[in-house]
Amino acid sequence: MAAAAESLDLVPKKGSTSIIWNWFGFDDSDQNTTICKECNEKVKTTTGNTTNLFYHLKRKHKKQYSESQAAQAAKAKAPAATASTSKQQTLTSVFAKLTPYDKGSQRWTSITDAVAFHIAKDMYPLRTVEGAGFQKLLKVLDPRYELRSRKFFSNTAIPQLYTNCRTKVAQDIQNVQFYATTSDLWSSRTSEPYLNLTIHYVDNWELRSATLQITYFPDDHTGELIAAGLREALESWDLNEKNMTCMTTDSGANMVKALDLNGWTRLQCFGHRLHLAIEKSAKDQRIERVTSVCKKVVSTFSFSW
Repeated sequence: MAAAAESLDLVPKKGSTSIIWNWFGFDDSDQNTTICKECNEKVKTTTGNTTNLFYHLKRKHKKQYSESQAAQAAKAKAPAATASTSKQQTLTSVFAKLTPYDKGSQRWTSITDAVAFHIAKDMYPLRTVEGAGFQKLLKVLDPRYELRSRKFFSNTAIPQLYTNCRTKVAQDIQNVQFYATTSDLWSSRTSEPYLNLTIHYVDNWELRSATLQITYFPDDHTGELIAAGLREALESWDLNEKNMTCMTTDSGANMVKALDLNGWTRLQCFGHRLHLAIEKSAKDQRIERVTSVCKKVVSTFSFSW
């Protein structure tokens, strides 16, 4: 059988590393017909699929099949056994992996910018960079990166990120012909007052919005001071107030007066008006009793372990 198979002068498989091709070949250069070297039988197989070839050995040539399985097992173990010895690292490569990145390198800058973006975008506290877990995470991802201090991110990285973001927003709105705005006064968790300004405009038939600023506003919330603060906000972004179609606010007397003083068109906030309507409709003794009972039930469970 072996002599007969050799007489066919079979063509080996092109570019294949599979063990199975030690027992199979082709009778033409186009490699369309697969033939067994042991019995000269033609075996059907699709391109790149050797399942039928192994099955043929298992069914008709058990000795060769056992040899193929042993060879496959030895080949699978070979890379793991030789990985540590075949590629010995040089001293230069070892020191290169241990040497920290230069503070001005592209890689160090990219990682630092990503950390600053993570803190700002996800609103994490600056003390995140001092956390042992966060530092270990960065060390595992890239041992050569040295994380800068909290002060660096507070005084340098985050302000630079703000400057870049403000520049981009300013470029986006510099050619806006007409726009609308929304504004509101609110307090932080520490009771610090702020004045918000958001712009809305249409660009290429697409509605866009951007929060321009949230300004610390410690002054008395009088209509005159709010009017001056809003006017300064528009001027700081080089926005012409004549091109503002309207400003949406709540129905607070000071906000209403501020827009009247500036001569701006005011649009009442639908959400705020809806909230007031619901509050007024709920001012009924029967409803108030139900809500009072519900509050007591909630507080009972909230303060009980």
